[in-house]
Amino acid sequence: MRLSRQGYLREVVMRYSTVLLCGVVLIQLFSAQIDAQRSRSRWQTLSGDPPLVIARGGFSGLLPDSSIDAYGFAIQTSVDDVVLWCDVQLTKDGVGICFPDLNLANASTIDLVYPNHKPKSYPVNGVTRQGWFTIDFSLGDLQNVSLIRGILSRSDRFDGNGYAISTIQNVAEKISPQGGFWLNVQHDAFYEQQNLSISSFLLSVSRTVSIDFISSPEVNFFMKIVGQFGRNGPTSVFRFLRKEDFEQTTNQTYSSILSNLTFVKTFASGILVPKSYILPLDDKQYLLPHTSLVQDAHKAGLQVYVSGFANDVDIAHNYSFDPVSEYLSFVDNGDFSVDGMLSDFPLTASSSIDCFSHIGRNATKHVDFLVISKNGASGDYPGCTNLAYEKAIKDGADVIDCSVQMSNDGTPFCASSIDLGDSTMVAQTPFRNRQTTVSEISSDGGIYTFSLTWPEIQNLTPAISNPYRSYDMLRNPNERNSGNLILLSQFLDLAKNSTSLSSVLISVENVVYLREKLGLDLIKAVLDTLTETGYSNVNTTTKVMIQSTNSSVLLDFKKQSKYVTVYRIEETISDILDSAIQDIKKFADAVVIGKSSVSTATRSFATRQTNVVERLQKSQLLVYVEIFQNEFVSQKRDFFSDPTVEINTYTYGVGINGTITEFPFTAARYKRNRCLGREEIPQYMLPIQPGSLLGVVSPLSLPPAEAPSLIFTDADVTEPHLPPVSAKSPTSSTNTGAPIGQTRLPLSIFLSGFASLLLT
Repeated sequence: MRLSRQGYLREVVMRYSTVLLCGVVLIQLFSAQIDAQRSRSRWQTLSGDPPLVIARGGFSGLLPDSSIDAYGFAIQTSVDDVVLWCDVQLTKDGVGICFPDLNLANASTIDLVYPNHKPKSYPVNGVTRQGWFTIDFSLGDLQNVSLIRGILSRSDRFDGNGYAISTIQNVAEKISPQGGFWLNVQHDAFYEQQNLSISSFLLSVSRTVSIDFISSPEVNFFMKIVGQFGRNGPTSVFRFLRKEDFEQTTNQTYSSILSNLTFVKTFASGILVPKSYILPLDDKQYLLPHTSLVQDAHKAGLQVYVSGFANDVDIAHNYSFDPVSEYLSFVDNGDFSVDGMLSDFPLTASSSIDCFSHIGRNATKHVDFLVISKNGASGDYPGCTNLAYEKAIKDGADVIDCSVQMSNDGTPFCASSIDLGDSTMVAQTPFRNRQTTVSEISSDGGIYTFSLTWPEIQNLTPAISNPYRSYDMLRNPNERNSGNLILLSQFLDLAKNSTSLSSVLISVENVVYLREKLGLDLIKAVLDTLTETGYSNVNTTTKVMIQSTNSSVLLDFKKQSKYVTVYRIEETISDILDSAIQDIKKFADAVVIGKSSVSTATRSFATRQTNVVERLQKSQLLVYVEIFQNEFVSQKRDFFSDPTVEINTYTYGVGINGTITEFPFTAARYKRNRCLGREEIPQYMLPIQPGSLLGVVSPLSLPPAEAPSLIFTDADVTEPHLPPVSAKSPTSSTNTGAPIGQTRLPLSIFLSGFASLLLT
C-alpha cells in the first residue's frame, strides 16, 4: 500500500529517531574533544583544519565548466588539497557525465550539432522547463558536442577549443584529484521520474572511482543511499537552495529545514549553503550582521560549506570589489570559519586562505614597493576629500596624493580634475551658468576651478567617480557624496600628522595656461604652501614628491627646491630611447607610466611585456605604474578578475617600484602576503606571464596583430621654458581659445599621422 506524504514523513522520522538519539549522544561525548582541538588551531572550522577550496566545474571562471582543461587548470593553480566539483547528469543510457545543468543548451553546442532536434519540455521541481536535456541523448550522441561558456559575460575565446563532455570516470582518470572528488546530485527526483537512478549509478561507479563528497538538495536521495557506501564512504552534504524554495521530499521550505539541524545531522555530515545564509545583504547590497548559522551547525556536528563565490560578479559594497576580502570574511573574521568554499576561481580562494588569512596590519612585509593613492582612497569615497585621504592612510598607503588646482582667487586646493563637473555636483547648482570652453584644456565645455572662488568651491558637494557605470558597477553608493574638498595646506597638515606615511605626492598641471591667460602662478603657490606647512625643513620626516606631465614644470621645481620630482608619461608606449631617458634624468627622479606601457594587450588578453620598466630602472629611475583598480572589468582576463593577481604580476613579477591605486587597502595588504616569504612560491602566487593564456585560446579566436609600436623619444620630452606670469586679472579671459604656445605635441598626434600614412 502506498503511503501518503504525511505517512511517509512519520515513517522517516520513526526510522531515524534511534539514529538521531545516538547522534545527539555522540555529539555531547565528543564536543569537549572537538572544542579542545579547535582551540589549539588558528582555524575555527569544525575540524580545526584550513577550509577546503572546492573548484566548481574546475576553473570555470575562465574555461568552460567541467572541461578537462578547467579541472586541470584548477589543480595547477590551487592549494594541493583542492576538491574538484562535478555536477552529475545522466544520459539516456544511464551514463554519468559532468555537466553544470540538466539542459545541455546552457553550456554546450548541442543546438548546433543537432539543429533539427526540437527542444523538449519536462517538469523539474514543479516548473516546466524547455531545452535539450541530457536524458534525450546517449553518450554516443554527445561525442561531437563541445563545452562552451555558460555565463555570457565571460570570455568566448575558449569556446572553439572543442572541449568534450566528460564522464565521471574520464575526469577521475585524466585528472586524478588528490584533494578529493565532489559529486553534486541536483535532480535525483527528476531522473527517478524518467526511470533513471543516480543512486544506483553512484554505487556502481564508486567501485572504480574514489568519491569523497556527495551533495544534494533532496532529503529522499540521502534516505536512499545512507549506509550503502559503507563506513569509509563519501561525506554526505545536504545542499540548501533559496530559503523560500520547497524541498521536494518533505514539502518544507529550506528555511524551515534550517531550523532543525539535528534532523539534517541524521543523514548528512555537512551542509552547503548560499553566502546569504551566513552574511546577508540589505537592499542596497551592504552587509548585515552575520547570522549564527556556522556556530549552530558546528554545535550540531555539521560542517558548513558555502556556495556562490565568483570574482566576476557584484559583491557587497563593503568589500570594495575585492574578492579576497570577501573570502576572508567567511574564514577569518574572529567569530567563525566555514569549512569550505565553492568557487569558480579556486586560485583566489587558495591565496586568500593560504597567503592572506590571519595576518595583522603589523605583519612582516615580504615585498617592497610604494602604495601611492590616486586622489586618496577614491574607490571608496569621492576623490580628494578629507574622507578619501583619511581612509587611504588607514588602509596602509605609503604615499597620499593631491592634484593641485587653483581657484579664481588664487587658492591652491586638491581636486581630481580642473573641471569641477568631474568631481562635484556643481552642475546642479547656480554655478552651472559659468560653464565655458577652453580649447587648451578640453574640446568639451566645463565648469573650471578658476571660474569660482575658494569660498564658492568649498561648499560644493563632492561626487564619487564611477568609471564603470556602464557595467552597473557603482562605488559605495551610501558615501557617493560624502566628505569635503580640502586646501593644499590642510592636505599637507593631515599627512604630516600621520606616522605611517613616507611621502606626499603633489601633481601640478595646466601651469602654462594659468600663467599666460589668468595670471596665476601654481608653482609659487605650491612652494609657498610647502614652506608655510613646514615641509621645506630638511628634518621633516614626510618627504615631498612633485609630479607633472611637463618637463618644463619639473625643471622649474628643480631650480627652486630639492623635492623629489616625478615625470608622468601620459601616452601608452612600448619602448623609450636612451636619449629620452637621459633627458628625463635631468629633471626627474622617477617616472609614472600606464599599465599598458608595461604589457601590451589585445581584446582584454595580455600579449607581451615591454622593456620600458627595465630600461628606466637600469638608468636609476624609479618606476610607478597607474591606475590600479579593483573592479574586475578594469583588468586583463589574464588576471582572473582578481586585483591581487594583477598587483602581484606588476610588483613581484615585473618589479615596479610603486602602484598608483584607487584602492590602497588591497595593495597594502598584498605587501604582507606570507606566501612571498617562503622559499618555494606556490602556484597561485606566481606572476602571470603576458601571452600565456593565448596558448589556450582557440586558434580561431586569437587576437589580431598588434598596432605599430610607439617609441618615446627625446623630442617628446623637450619643452620650451615656462612663460612668465601674466599681469592679467584672473577674471579677464577664462574662455579664450588662444593656443598656449607649448611646443610639445601629444604622441597621439604622431600616431594618428602614422596611421594615416599606413592607410594611404
